[in-house]
Amino acid sequence: MVGGPVMKRISLEEIIEKKQGLDYGQQYAYVIERIESGKIRPVKASGKNGKKPALYREYWIVEESNLDRKALLEELTFDMVPEISIDYYRAHLDCYQKERHWVQMLNWYLKNSKEKLGQPESINERSFEIWNREKFLLKENGKKIISHCGLEPELFHMYETTEPLAYYSHTRKTPQNLLILENKDTFFSMRRHLLEGGREIFAVSIGTLIYGGGKRIIRSFQDFDCCMEPYMRADGNQIYYFGDLDYEGIGIYESLVTAFEGQWEILPFIPAYQAMLKKARYVKELPGTKEQQNHNIRGSFFHWFDEETAVEMQKILEAEQYVPQEIINITDL
Repeated sequence: MVGGPVMKRISLEEIIEKKQGLDYGQQYAYVIERIESGKIRPVKASGKNGKKPALYREYWIVEESNLDRKALLEELTFDMVPEISIDYYRAHLDCYQKERHWVQMLNWYLKNSKEKLGQPESINERSFEIWNREKFLLKENGKKIISHCGLEPELFHMYETTEPLAYYSHTRKTPQNLLILENKDTFFSMRRHLLEGGREIFAVSIGTLIYGGGKRIIRSFQDFDCCMEPYMRADGNQIYYFGDLDYEGIGIYESLVTAFEGQWEILPFIPAYQAMLKKARYVKELPGTKEQQNHNIRGSFFHWFDEETAVEMQKILEAEQYVPQEIINITDL
């Protein structure tokens, strides 16, 4: 016999759904009784509910299965759609016993709703469509189930979602200059400058400001072509980048350039960096380089500056110091 416990994940709310008429103390006692009797097991990674006494937010329900080895083999052999390979589960029936519920849901989907795979969906959307759990693919057992079924992720026609780019359009006239800013404060100051009637930033006309939010700009910018307004993709536009003068800020710029080489030419916003250096010369002691920064920059960033400026920047980095973007404020604009 292969029969044994089958685990099904369930939320605390589902467990106490029929006990809503009880006070919390009674609900707590009910859940504890079920844990002690072995009917449920807490999912410790789910965290606690913040109440006193605390309960975990999710649990495994332990169900007994009476299916024997022969029945499981017959189910795999005769019930699965051709797309699902049964080789792994035939060799690991105990694993199939544990994952059977999820495999059957996938099998039903491929049998009855396979045409939906023709339309791209986000990972969470596809996950809920198949398993009624939006995080099943990213944070639960979805990827393992797909692998055990011999399927490739590409079959499911999914895409990752990124944080949407925050931007301010001062004008939609094209061609124009777009400026990506690493930090929020500088984005707000420059936006305020343009809103108050400013037409240029350091003598350069800027039509759109984009808030990068540090390293996340690299993923967010992947959707630039399909998610941004048409004017932002117009021929003749120029994209600039301005961030902290440290290893991380320079690394973000160089990563952007590499990621979008052949699609967009992204240049350092030279006059802003020059303004940073000018103010930095009067700072008695620049802040020290933040811990755990990756020092592996390629150096392509410096090629856009004259030799004297590039050397000055490199000396700051070599001294384990940096110039934050926030050294520039609205009075400098």
